[in-house]
Amino acid sequence: MRQTLINQTKLLRAPVLAMLCAIAVGGCVSTETHTKTLAELDAAKKATAQLQQKLDQEATQRKAAEQQATSLAKERDALETRSSELRSRLDGLEKEKGQLNSELGTVRGQITDLEQKFASGNASSQEEIAKLQKQASELEANAARIAKEREQLRQEQSRLAAALDQERAAKEEEIKRLTRTQEELSKSLQDEISKGNITIQQVRDRLTINMVDRVLFDSGQAQVKPAGVKVLKQVSDILKTVTDKQIRIEGHTDNVPISSKLQDRFKTNWELSTARATTVVRYLIDQGSVDRQHLSAVGYADTQPLASNDSEEGRSSNRRIEIVLYPKDLKDIAGQVETSTTASR
Repeated sequence: MRQTLINQTKLLRAPVLAMLCAIAVGGCVSTETHTKTLAELDAAKKATAQLQQKLDQEATQRKAAEQQATSLAKERDALETRSSELRSRLDGLEKEKGQLNSELGTVRGQITDLEQKFASGNASSQEEIAKLQKQASELEANAARIAKEREQLRQEQSRLAAALDQERAAKEEEIKRLTRTQEELSKSLQDEISKGNITIQQVRDRLTINMVDRVLFDSGQAQVKPAGVKVLKQVSDILKTVTDKQIRIEGHTDNVPISSKLQDRFKTNWELSTARATTVVRYLIDQGSVDRQHLSAVGYADTQPLASNDSEEGRSSNRRIEIVLYPKDLKDIAGQVETSTTASR
């Protein structure tokens, strides 16, 4: 087919070339002849294009056929391999069947012998029967023990499943409450969030409020500035309603050492970060009425950077206070949920 198409292309090219040669030799030609020649040339080009398209289609089809043949060959090999595996497995099963039949025949023979001995009243058979009865009693006792243990395990499994369901329900309810807390904080701190000074992130049962240090503190200071007091007031109004979370206040710095003029107050960034975290905790307790049992303070200095300290922008991101809400013991929460559920019935 391909050779036929190529031959047809050559046949079409021949008259076109002849006409071009005639034009070149004859020099000037009439308008009618010129138009006719161009029309024939255009027709020849179209025919050539069509033939080329058929050649391309043929090549594509041939390639697809080759790929299909390769795919079929792979499938055939896979089927042959699987067939061989099945034959091997069948052989193994036949062998196992033979062994089982042999063992079954032996057991049946032993049963027949015992029945004959029992029928003859043989003393030894009586003793053997007594032994078998004793073994049966022991087996029954073991079966009863196993049944009792199985029932105990079933009850334990049921208890654990109920506890797990209870904790799961408590966890889902906890996440819902935390989502509401995030929404309230986002609404209250909208201005600072829009300025990029505060970000709030929730990952399932953990909520993190990230505040760059300039929101709360002047450079190198651990005393909350007036504008920062306003922000902490908004935060504490919401945090004091949270009863199912631990609240950890974290102080973070960049890696720039404390200046010499401040070293009499803060020897290193460890002291500065810890002092800032403690200051925030003191405000939340004394001014914000947040339950002190839910609060803790920790300073991390520059050990947990959010960005590279190689740029001012990165260092600015690393100087921050983070307020992290994380789960209390789920058993306590589950107990609270169970109590509230019981009370509501």
